[in-house]
Amino acid sequence: MIKIAAVSFTVLLVLALGAYGLVMWEGSSARENAPALEASIAQRLLHYTVPGDFRAMKNPLDTSAGSADVEAGHRVYTEKCEICHAYEGGGKTEIGSGEYPRPPNLRAADVQGMSDGELFYHFKMGIRHTGMPAWTLPDRTLWQVAAYLRHLPTVAALSPQLAAGQASASSSAHYVGSAACKDCHTDIYDRWKKTRMANVVTDPKVHPEVIIPDFTKADPPLTFKEEDVALVYGSKWKQRYFKQVGADYFVFPAQWDVTHKKWREYFVKNGSDWWAPLYPPDNMQRPTGPLCDGCHSVNYDIETKQVTEWNVGCEECHGPGSDHVKQQGKPNIINPAKLNYVQANDTCIQCHSQGQPLTNPIKGKYYDWPVGFHMGKQLVDFWRLEDHKLGELSFTHFPDGTAHKNRMQGNDFVQSLMYTRGVTCFSCHDAHGTDNNAMLIKPVGEICSTCHGPNTQNGPHAPSIEAHTHHAANSPGSECVACHMPKIEQTIADVNVRAHTFKFITPSQSEAMKIPNACNLCHTDKTTAWATDALKGWGDRSPWRMALGGPAERPSDAVK
Repeated sequence: MIKIAAVSFTVLLVLALGAYGLVMWEGSSARENAPALEASIAQRLLHYTVPGDFRAMKNPLDTSAGSADVEAGHRVYTEKCEICHAYEGGGKTEIGSGEYPRPPNLRAADVQGMSDGELFYHFKMGIRHTGMPAWTLPDRTLWQVAAYLRHLPTVAALSPQLAAGQASASSSAHYVGSAACKDCHTDIYDRWKKTRMANVVTDPKVHPEVIIPDFTKADPPLTFKEEDVALVYGSKWKQRYFKQVGADYFVFPAQWDVTHKKWREYFVKNGSDWWAPLYPPDNMQRPTGPLCDGCHSVNYDIETKQVTEWNVGCEECHGPGSDHVKQQGKPNIINPAKLNYVQANDTCIQCHSQGQPLTNPIKGKYYDWPVGFHMGKQLVDFWRLEDHKLGELSFTHFPDGTAHKNRMQGNDFVQSLMYTRGVTCFSCHDAHGTDNNAMLIKPVGEICSTCHGPNTQNGPHAPSIEAHTHHAANSPGSECVACHMPKIEQTIADVNVRAHTFKFITPSQSEAMKIPNACNLCHTDKTTAWATDALKGWGDRSPWRMALGGPAERPSDAVK
């Protein structure tokens, strides 16, 4: 018995000393990352600490994207979880980076591989020795959060190595056309086929219903006949008509204003685009190949003037797909969601921007699209955005650098804080098609709250949306896009599209630089002075920021 006691005491002493040594060696600091072995063991143990009956549970709520339960879970996540896990679940926050162990990436396989019941159990019971608390919330609310975790917003990867790997995988492939994608990606193909991306250029002989106006009614700008039209462009804001001469196409000198239902002349004058003085002042001597077709088709060949397909097909965004089709879905094709945020956004910026090729002219012709670029390459090697000097009004920009014409979404976006933080175009838009305007992933009244909520890390820093906007809830003035994405960029006549800098343009900037502001776009019967005075009553706004761009105050006023 004495020997057993001595051995037991020795073992306990060794264990105690070992534990003491481990604590002293590791210290109490939470700054170090958990060793890989510790993290792996902890993950396995975590799985088995959840009772089997919980692991087998299925979420009883509607977990489909955009459902009321998912949206409710999002609101709770924003309020309770975002401070540690970040809005997209990556855990890269100030508090999260100081916890031990670090908050897991909620998009990672370890978490997404958990059953619904496991997620619910961890929300309800918490996780000992971590920063994960046990939430004292109704079970339904916890299930709603579990549902939302399956739909965390996508942010492009930041790995140049991953992007380079995708690029090399597609370097030997050739174009095969969107129809080759249909069998394996039927749902996505069917959605895309209904979008304007897939129908921006249409052959009216195949689809006569595409033509909106009545060509039989005489009108001064209308100098051509319906049977002369080889291709039709557009249907949302304007519709233009192309004439074919050999392998070239030319735009007729009249376009249909869809909003106002009237014919308008179409001719690009000197001073309204950089290339205008470089081409004869005649639409029939301005071929669409150099000026338009590179963005309205897939794989436009400047030598043969042939395309793989008209419209923005799958390979415009994913790169040549022959290897992917041949090897039956092997991941050897560009996936923009896995590119770093610069290359990911270039997927859209290649066409949604005003600029010029780095080398121009090309074989005697001036091109208005990035000749030679395709996904897998670096857009900056082929394309430079239109220059702008602050303080000057140019044919593309207001004096502050905000665009004032369409096709400038990319020029705007690269200036924005959203771009700087790694947000991508497809964080908000789904080019495969949705039921929402502008192919938004959610309705316009909900899209911004995917990442932004009252009193959250991303703001707005106010107790409610209406407290931030100073407008009634659910009113036009409380829509985020009304103030941060005003419609100030012309597409035709007085029809404008939204800016993408996400800056709030103050009324004082309108006074100083003649830039339209959101306040007076809605309150058309009021002056900028009225709007400036109104903002002075908003105590949660910086008076100096609201006066930005306005007349300097007298020194005597500044010290009052």
